[in-house]
Amino acid sequence: MASYSSHSSILSPSHQPHHPTKFLPFKVTCTTTTTSNQQTTLPQTTKKSALNFSAKYVPFNSISTNTPTDESYSLDEIIYRSNSGGLLDVQHDLEALKQYDGKYWKSLFDSRVGKTTWPYGSGVWSKKEWVLPEIDDDDIISAFEGNSNLFWAERFGKKFLGMNDLWVKHCGISHTGSFKDLGMTVLVSQVNRLRKLKRPLVGVGCASTGDTSAALSAYCAAADIPSIVFLPANKISMAQLVQPIANGAFVISIDTDFDGCMKLIREVTSELPIYLANSLNSLRLEGQKTAAIEILQQFDWEVPDWVIIPGGNLGNIYAFYKGFKMCQEMGLVDRIPRLVCAQAANANPLYMYYKSGWTNFQPVKANTTFASAIQIGDPVSIDRAVYALKNSNGIVEEATEEELMDATALADSTGMFICPHTGVALTALMKLRNNGVIAPTERTVVVSTAHGLKFTQSKIEYHSKEIKDMACQFANPPVEVKAEFGSVMCVLNNYLKSKS
Repeated sequence: MASYSSHSSILSPSHQPHHPTKFLPFKVTCTTTTTSNQQTTLPQTTKKSALNFSAKYVPFNSISTNTPTDESYSLDEIIYRSNSGGLLDVQHDLEALKQYDGKYWKSLFDSRVGKTTWPYGSGVWSKKEWVLPEIDDDDIISAFEGNSNLFWAERFGKKFLGMNDLWVKHCGISHTGSFKDLGMTVLVSQVNRLRKLKRPLVGVGCASTGDTSAALSAYCAAADIPSIVFLPANKISMAQLVQPIANGAFVISIDTDFDGCMKLIREVTSELPIYLANSLNSLRLEGQKTAAIEILQQFDWEVPDWVIIPGGNLGNIYAFYKGFKMCQEMGLVDRIPRLVCAQAANANPLYMYYKSGWTNFQPVKANTTFASAIQIGDPVSIDRAVYALKNSNGIVEEATEEELMDATALADSTGMFICPHTGVALTALMKLRNNGVIAPTERTVVVSTAHGLKFTQSKIEYHSKEIKDMACQFANPPVEVKAEFGSVMCVLNNYLKSKS
């Protein structure tokens, strides 16, 4: 059992030594072979912004259709939709970034891993120039998120799949226990900047199935910014519900599903000076894309063959594509992996669209699933996901409730402790292996999106065999025995014989 990770003393802003002035970012130099217009010396990143690098909002459809457009917006504008009502995307000035070659960016990013120099020890802000280049370091709200474990799932891969190169990227081992921290540090940092610029924002709001609200409330609390959360009543775990409550968010429990909450928060943020934090807002995806870059770093810039990602609102599949694609465009790698989006069968609009040959998208009424964070029937980022999958020769797969819970139990039995959403992704992998789509020797990464400790109730129900119409075939309930030496020895001997 092994892992690639970037562990160090992870410090939040409040624990940084001499935080009022912070550390000055450091300078690193390297010698590379470059073209005549590329530089070989790493620049001194200033405290104020990342040199002459910049980014802006553009209509997503101009990217997806490769159509030039004059429509663009500053990241300091409060805007979520294009003139036509479509999604926006953050577009970086690649020509400015390409003043420095791929070896330069690799050296810079690698030099920052695990450091305490503010804010570059964060897995997100170590890529600041590619994320939010114009923000002041003093405006950044970070818990040193990212740098998550890339776990070699050796036993699971060999025992259940006949694979020896299977990895699980544990994005849920993070400040609030999910990958949403990666995007929320970017969004809340930008809101912090906007408030300092006297923009009329009284708070930040989101609709959530649990993890988004946890991340938003924590980062807003650190920044002393009010957070407002719309949650679907009785549809998230208690561990998820308690997080925004504990962090001081104003929580509204609404008698609807996530899609209903999303509709309401969009209406509210159009009327009140509340900044929308859902993935309709493309800023979050800039932070989430760094997980893709981090995977490449952890493999010493070798590209895996497959990356499998659970999908609900579908922003994350595009974020991973964007991270991999940017590395290819900037010369860090020469290809991108094939992407797989894994959906719960009870909330599978993307899967149904894929099975139709991308000819007929229909939102669905999401049914209850143990993978509650992806219980979404009308995903905001459907167009982003389709673009990412088409351009990565991607696949969509689904998992039934029994399949995802069995996969979760099997993974846990090999030393992991995963969330049900990761169980969805592992089910997709199992199906693709069984069908011969993924070869046993291909390097495959499964993205784990949340910590299993958020979903203990579903694990308890599974191992207690309390789930209706589910065999729970891999349940491991405790054995009750009398307080007698003979009785204890009897059950122990039976157990040891079963293992011999």
